[in-house]
Amino acid sequence: MTAPTVPSPARAGRAGPAVLRSWLARRLLLGVAQTAGVVLLVFALTEALPGDAAVALAGDQPDPARIAAIRTELGLDRPAAERFADWVGGLLHGDLGNSLASGRPVAGYLADGFGPTLLLAAITVVLLVPAGVGLGVLAARREGSLADRLVSSATLAVYAVPEFALGVLMVTLFALRLGWLPPTAVGSGGDLLAQPAVLVLPVLVLLSRPVCSISRLVRAGMIDALRSPYVRQAARYGLSAARIRYAHALPNALAPAAQQLARTVDWLLCGVIVVEALFVIPGLGTVLMNAVAERDVPVVQGLAVVFGVIAVALNLGADVVARRLAPRAGVAA
Repeated sequence: MTAPTVPSPARAGRAGPAVLRSWLARRLLLGVAQTAGVVLLVFALTEALPGDAAVALAGDQPDPARIAAIRTELGLDRPAAERFADWVGGLLHGDLGNSLASGRPVAGYLADGFGPTLLLAAITVVLLVPAGVGLGVLAARREGSLADRLVSSATLAVYAVPEFALGVLMVTLFALRLGWLPPTAVGSGGDLLAQPAVLVLPVLVLLSRPVCSISRLVRAGMIDALRSPYVRQAARYGLSAARIRYAHALPNALAPAAQQLARTVDWLLCGVIVVEALFVIPGLGTVLMNAVAERDVPVVQGLAVVFGVIAVALNLGADVVARRLAPRAGVAA
């Protein structure tokens, strides 16, 4: 009778990195394909926008000859395929184009709006991670208790309220009725850190729904992990409850939460148009909204491509983190 063959640690060590490299290569190729799809989709959608930039630039009483001259000057009379090829060629060299309305490089608009949006996003994420994970772990530890029911009910109720409605309610209560906080960022001069009070209400609105979604994901993941066979086996080995909970169960619960966090960061960095418009914050969302109103196609295209690339990169990073936290789930992927 032949003894069973046990794979050596060296072979297992070589197989693990090989599988990881293969998976990572597939994800990178998928990311490249997604980026190409984003570029194509952005151009097609901006081509379908109603109105004509040349008409908007010609003034209130446009002369047909002037409109034709503007279209020729801006290259709008060229075939769409030719303009798409030139635009993609510029993107490959890091050139996002120039604004039709002002002639400024699109990168300048990004530089103007990126600071306020990044500041809001950074503060929101710094508060989001401990709040979301903490609430999820609290509810999972006390599954079925009053605390669990309160957390679950509150997160469900808050998640059901749109950001715009919640923002209006907060402005009405804390700014207009109580007078505790400024209602908008008007008067801050673009330097939001100089008046930190103007950030409180926007950050609370931005936190509201992501905290609810992440806490519910962590709660569900923790409950599932705490009921799994490997946790029961760890308990039989005599490991402490805290070590089982935070060293073994929590990493597996964080895998789906990491992907949700990436989507949240993408949403924040890509300009929260509703929140920035409500609180008059000069971020990327405001820049994009103004560009759409002015039919400034290069600005819309440049911002949309940057947003798309950020989304692809963040989701790729989230997949890598999720696989690192829960490698068993990554094998299937």
